[in-house]
Formats: sequence, structure tokens, C-alpha cells
Amino acid sequence: MILTGIRLDNFRNIAAANLNPGRQLTLLYGLNGQGKTNLLEAIYLLGTGRPFRMAKVPDLIRQGAVKAAINGQVHTSGVASEITLELEGKNRRIAVDGKTINRPAELHGKLASVVFSPDDTTMVKQGPETRRRYLDRSLYSCDAGFLRDYHDYYRTLKQRNSLLRSGSTSGLDAWTEQLVDAGIRLMQHRAAYLDRLQQLFQGHYQRIADGRETVELNYCPDIAAGTDDPRKHFMQQQEQCRASDLRHGVTGHGPHRDDLTFLIDGRALKTFGSQGQQRSFVLALKLAELDHLQQSLGEPPIMLLDDIVSELDPERIYNLLSFLRQREVQVLITTTTTVAIDPGMLQESSLYRVNAGTLTYEGSVPR
Repeated sequence: MILTGIRLDNFRNIAAANLNPGRQLTLLYGLNGQGKTNLLEAIYLLGTGRPFRMAKVPDLIRQGAVKAAINGQVHTSGVASEITLELEGKNRRIAVDGKTINRPAELHGKLASVVFSPDDTTMVKQGPETRRRYLDRSLYSCDAGFLRDYHDYYRTLKQRNSLLRSGSTSGLDAWTEQLVDAGIRLMQHRAAYLDRLQQLFQGHYQRIADGRETVELNYCPDIAAGTDDPRKHFMQQQEQCRASDLRHGVTGHGPHRDDLTFLIDGRALKTFGSQGQQRSFVLALKLAELDHLQQSLGEPPIMLLDDIVSELDPERIYNLLSFLRQREVQVLITTTTTVAIDPGMLQESSLYRVNAGTLTYEGSVPR
């Protein structure tokens, strides 16, 4: 899939901007805080209806403006389409070729992208919530049915927690059954996805690290699959925790407490992995995500590389961009400097300077 053009109006710190990415490589360069990442976020938002950074809709609208809009032209499987996203107050409206869609899941496969940013490398050392967020964001991109089951679980969890806080047990059994049913579906999505990702991930890490270490990516459900009947096991755990849940006014166990473990040579990556190994681990994870998306959709997604110079040395940047070029992946990069980019690649890229939310075109790839 290819993004041929995108226009932003009153998005974040950008009053108005037009971007026409190159077929392969586009560089957005400028000082920190000028709006480079906002452009990548707009692309991701256009394809998913959700930002890749934690933000509410009002945060996405430029200060002093009433509403914001993003409009993009996309070629997917050889078919051109237009996606429009309008943000106003706390609401968003999404349209494809002028037709309003009611659920973000209807965007599936229209404009898929993989993001690699400094925030991603922090998930190695941060708490389980950041790793769950990564996992669910990745799943949403490749599995159209996942979002429905995700929302079913968290809506039910919210209702059950509200009942627990009230101190009433009327209807608690019914909400618990709904929670278990939705939770089982959510865990099945997560487990199946990570099973598929594991081999792809290990292959990429071995290539990046020249086979010096072994790595593992493991799903750690909060509700352990201790029997052949996971629903029965989940229900038993909920019954055992019922008194504690009522006392604390919150559901103590379930998929909302799931985690991932990252291992290198059988040991915890966050404790025993160097900073370079941690970055290589996350990069391999992102490339595996890209592979899986391509397998799922039948064509490569877009790669969004945010502040890549702070994460990778020039040699790794060159190897990464060479790999993506061979795969014919459209790549957009934000960077504070173009020095770390190979001169030959720089000559074959679309170059934009970003300053205080203003975008200036400075060159194009020879096509």
C-alpha cells in the first residue's frame, strides 16, 4: 500500500500542511518540538482511527481551533481511495471515499502502518501496561475481529468494576460470565498472534545481531491456562477472587493484567540486555510485525520511523533502510539531522524540512 498524499488542518501544532511522500523514502527533518512526529501520528491515525501516542481527541486539535481534519489519498491493492478524518470536541468522524464509517474496524487494510519510535524501546523496562498496549495496537492492525472482542472485554470489565464499587452482588454472576467469555476470546487473539510472530521475530533478531544471542518473546496471561477447559479455569479463579474483588471494588485478575516477557539467552532482557540489545530486540519485533502484516494483507504496510537517529547507529540505519527498500516498503522518517543517512539514499529520497508546524519541500527522488 502507498500513501500518495496527505493534508493536515489544525492538527496538533500544524495549522496547515501538505505532504506528498516519495514512493520509497521520505525524510522529515528539523529540530525537536517542531511537529515531525505529529505528521507520522496523523498518518497512523488516518489508517486506524487511533493515535499511536496516548492522547484524547481534544489534544489532537490545534490550540485555539475548533476542529481538525486529516485527508489522505491511498493506493491499496492497486485501488485508489480517499480517507478523511475530522476531529471536533470529543468526537471523530471517519469517511472513506466520502462515505462515513461507523467503526474504526472498517478501516482495516486501507492504510496499515508499523511505527518504530523511542517510546517503543522504553516498553522493555516499563510496566506490563505498555507491553499490553503495544500488543493490542499490533493486533488491531492485522486482525479485523480483534477490536470487537477487545471492546467487549473492556466494556464488561468497566461494568463489573462499577458494580463491585457499589458493594452490590445483584447481577454480579451475570457480569462475571460475560467477562470470562470476552476474556477468553481476547486471550485467544493474543496467544495466536504471538505464536505467529515468534518465528518471524527470531529470524529478524538473528539477522540484526549476526546470530550472537538467542531471544524469546513470550505471552504471560494473568489467567494461566491450567486446564484443558480454560473457561472453567477462568471462572474458578474469578470465584476464588470474588471476596477480594468486592472488598477492593475492582476486578483483580483477567486479561487486563496480561504481560509479555522479553528474554535474551534465557534471561530477562530488561536486566541482562545492553541498551543496544534492547533496541535490536524491539526493532526485530517491529520488522516481524511488518512481515506479519504483509502476510495478512497481501502487500507491505507503510513503515514510520520516528527519531531513528537517536535509536540506531548509521550502520544499522543503512542496513534497515536497505532491507525495507528490497521489500518495496514505503518509509517515512523523522530526524533532527540527515548526517546519519547514507548519501546515496539521501539523494533518492523526498526531503521535507519541518519548522514550527510548517512543512517545506526541499527535494524529490528521481523516479
